[in-house]
Amino acid sequence: MAICVHFIPVSMNAGQYQQAVKLIAEAGQGAPPGRLYHVTFGDGDKLQVIDVWKSKAEWDEFSPFVAKAAEQLGVQVASIDIEPVHNIITP
Repeated sequence: MAICVHFIPVSMNAGQYQQAVKLIAEAGQGAPPGRLYHVTFGDGDKLQVIDVWKSKAEWDEFSPFVAKAAEQLGVQVASIDIEPVHNIITP
């Protein structure tokens, strides 16, 4: 079952986000198996991320890379909300 992962940091700006993407890619996880969509949104230091994954197991394999990047960059996580996907509509 697909899941939606909503990553909500206490504070994250564009520079921190870009550095996190770089660190994760350098770890060989730039295009991880099972991730269907990745969206970053927000303004200033209030960026958030939504990922849609094919399964929770695939997210669970990837999540340590997110945690490590956040720790290295000093990005404190307010919450990570995970919910089942009800429907996906593509063009």
